[in-house]
Parts: sequence; C-alpha cells; structure tokens
Amino acid sequence: MTAVLELDAIHTYYDKSHILKGVTMTVGEGEPVALLGRNGAGKTTTMRSVMGLTPPRRGKIRFFGKDMTGASPHRIASLGVGYVPEGRKIFGHLTVHENLLVVHETPGRWTIDAVYKLFPRLHERRTSKGGRLSGGEQEMLSIARALLLNPKLLILDEPSQGLAPVIVQEVMRTVGRMKEEGISVLLVEQNAFLALQLADRAYVLAEGEMVFAGEAATLRDDKARMEQLAGVAHAA
Repeated sequence: MTAVLELDAIHTYYDKSHILKGVTMTVGEGEPVALLGRNGAGKTTTMRSVMGLTPPRRGKIRFFGKDMTGASPHRIASLGVGYVPEGRKIFGHLTVHENLLVVHETPGRWTIDAVYKLFPRLHERRTSKGGRLSGGEQEMLSIARALLLNPKLLILDEPSQGLAPVIVQEVMRTVGRMKEEGISVLLVEQNAFLALQLADRAYVLAEGEMVFAGEAATLRDDKARMEQLAGVAHAA
C-alpha cells in the first residue's frame, strides 16, 4: 500500500517540555486510521507536528514520499491535505456560505454544491453567521471547508468533542463516506469505540509514546485492552 503520510520517530517539544518521544506511524492510500489516547497523551501535538504548526525537533514527516518536515501549513495543505482542527476554527462573523467562499477551491469532486448535498443542514443555514451555529453545525462547516480542497488526506482532530450523540453519529457517517470515496483519513479521537468502528488500523498514544499499533478490530474486540490503553470501558 502506498504511504500517504509517514511519521518517522518524531520528537516534538513545547519549549523545554518533551511532548512526543519517537512517534512513528503511517497512513496508507485510501485508508482510514485512528489515533487514540487519553487526554494529554499527545494526540493534538502529533497533529500540530504533522501540519507544520509545531514542527518536530527530530525525526521525519513525509507526505506522499516527500520529506516535508518543518514545511509551512500552507505548503502542506497545497499537497492535498485537509485539516479539521480541534475546536473547528470557523469564522463566526461570516455566514456559512461566506465561510465556504473563503476556501480556495481545488478542482475535483467536492464543490460548494456537493458539500451542501452532503450536509443539507448547512444549506438550510447558509445565510446564518458562523457564530450562531450549533456545535454540530460548526463541525459540519469545518469538514465542508476541508473537503473543498479535494484532499487526498483528511485529518480530523477530535470531531466528536462536545457534540450530542445524535450529531456525533452524523459526523461519523461523514467519515465513513470519506472511506467510500477513497480518501485517506486520519481520525484523532478520544472516543475510541466510535473511531475503531470506522478505522482499518489504529495507533494509541500514552504520554507521548506509541503504545499500540495494529488492526482496529483487534483493539476493538479486546475490551480490557481498550480500557487500559484508551480509557473506554464499553460502547458509548
């Protein structure tokens, strides 16, 4: 399988604090991968390292076989990487439609009309200000903006955070749709049970180190191990 994203023994710091300690992982072409871990495990730091927001001091990050360690977020996005950050980061003073127009569309399957079909609720709220949307609507808008880049790799950082269960299911159905479209997905989630339902493979971080790498089904079916590594005791 062709590697879309490779992390090779990366070490990332915040000032003198050593956060990621030799993290290695791979996302293959068209593959959904889950990155799990408890709060403070290093998941978001991993994403910041991948996107060039907090570059690693040691190790390599490759996109599509190219060494992009330390590249700017703009350069990484231009390779075909869509990023949905934790906290959504939409423009609250702009309408839904204006938020979508801000994105420089990349030619491909995903257009504004296509994301409105994917998220009919956004079409209904297209004249509403982003700051007036519910948390679930904001998450949909953030995903829609990333899709307008027609990414080869879609990275989602904690998409279920703070959302009602019914909205979480809708967001996760969207992630499943990306799998059907053949888009590589890196799903960073604290809700291990949901993430493992969608992913083919999984990694688990603990205190900045990788403590599990393997088939998602293997971890999902081992409830005791899932509780030990990711903090999930049962389906939620």
